[in-house]
Amino acid sequence: MLKYKFPKVGQNLNGPVWVVDGVMEKNAACGTLQSRYWNRRSAMLEIRNMTKVYKGAKAAVSNLSITVRGGDIYGFIGHNGAGKTTTIKAVVGIHDFDQGEILVDGRDIRKEPLACKKVMAYIPDNPDLYEYLTGIQYLNFIADLYEVSVKEREERIQKEAQDLGIYRSLGDLVSTYSHGMKQKLAITGALIHEPKLLILDEPFVGLDPEASMILRKKMHVLCEKGSAIFFSTHVLEVAEKLCSRIGIISEGKMMVEGDTKDLTKDKSLEDIFMEVARHGREE
Repeated sequence: MLKYKFPKVGQNLNGPVWVVDGVMEKNAACGTLQSRYWNRRSAMLEIRNMTKVYKGAKAAVSNLSITVRGGDIYGFIGHNGAGKTTTIKAVVGIHDFDQGEILVDGRDIRKEPLACKKVMAYIPDNPDLYEYLTGIQYLNFIADLYEVSVKEREERIQKEAQDLGIYRSLGDLVSTYSHGMKQKLAITGALIHEPKLLILDEPFVGLDPEASMILRKKMHVLCEKGSAIFFSTHVLEVAEKLCSRIGIISEGKMMVEGDTKDLTKDKSLEDIFMEVARHGREE
């Protein structure tokens, strides 16, 4: 049977790709393990020329375009106030935007918001959870929203909560949880329906080193199944090791974007970020 080797990171992905016994290939990209389906990767997130202007202020995001495909872990980086959270909130349907369009798994977030939200999960930088519920009540509520079967939710809740070290606390009220425990509960809830698109805003804030490592592994596992991850972070060392693609935004505009392997071939991500920051100050 004809066998086609999936292109390495940085190569053109627009050419034909053949299916070989429905198998997916695992390859090392940017020092990370990332799976590539033998069939062509579809775009899980497309931001097309998006502009967002707050009343009485300059554009928070200006003509921004990003594509995140299945299997990608996309690191969205920028200084405070660069437009990262504004972009993320537009993607998940919290904020409207003035120009452009946003597609989630091929659907327009404005025209089909429920269909888009059904295939994604979003964890903000400071998740607001229902504190009058117990942990297990909260997770069952999330599972109900996404119509996850009883059998699947039981298996996933047990696995994710045990991995993150909160399984024994699921009977306690969320109001008694520490910030880190709430973050772990939010992560468990986000993974309960195995989203096609996982969106995270500063996901490692508040997590202890062990939980951070576990989350990184779970991000890889999700992408091995064909999902995509789009997340913002200030932890450049983690982004450089974890992400297959990087975008650096400044003053609402994309300044640098590309495959992590290509961008960091001759310099570190921190060096690139500082160059962008200096350029912004000079302007």
